[in-house]
Amino acid sequence: MAAGGFCKLPNGTVVVALNLPRPPAAGSGSVRVLVHAQNRARALTRLRNLGMRAVYLRGNAEPPTPDEITAVLHHPDGLIWRTAPGADACAAELWHPIRALMRRTATPQGF
Repeated sequence: MAAGGFCKLPNGTVVVALNLPRPPAAGSGSVRVLVHAQNRARALTRLRNLGMRAVYLRGNAEPPTPDEITAVLHHPDGLIWRTAPGADACAAELWHPIRALMRRTATPQGF
């Protein structure tokens, strides 16, 4: 489960924002993930296809801010992340493509 929310855009697409625990291999804390998709179900499917199987959106407690919406709309993949607000992060942290987070989790630990 994850805290988050969504925003429906005028063209019918949605931006989904989720606060997720950071994968263990990538460090501690949590990350804020933004996904741009045709609908909420497709947004969650995009994350599940990346291996984040237990991702659900219940309610709309933490919808994306206008700045977050702008960031994800201007990214070619429409799927970005950064350290979640309030979690030892500086406010000036830039958004990262999801590949950067997944790459960190794919590196073998202990080799």
